Amino acid sequence: MITANELNTRGIACLEESLKHHSEVAISVEGKERFVVMSIEGYHYLREIELDAALQESKADIAAGRYIKESPEEHLARLESME
Repeated sequence: MITANELNTRGIACLEESLKHHSEVAISVEGKERFVVMSIEGYHYLREIELDAALQESKADIAAGRYIKESPEEHLARLESME
């Protein structure tokens, strides 16, 4: 974990150093973890996993018949009626 003060003092160098040993680094502000920093490669990997999970969920919904077939106008009307 890196403190916000350390980040202010040492800058990006403290992040680079920590990321050599950890896949992500928490940044604390006033003693509480507030942010997480990771390499862009790690971020892209997590996004890929997230998108793959969404795709699998969509495929499962289609296979189970949990979908609605409608025109764009019907879709907008349905959304407006939910408000």
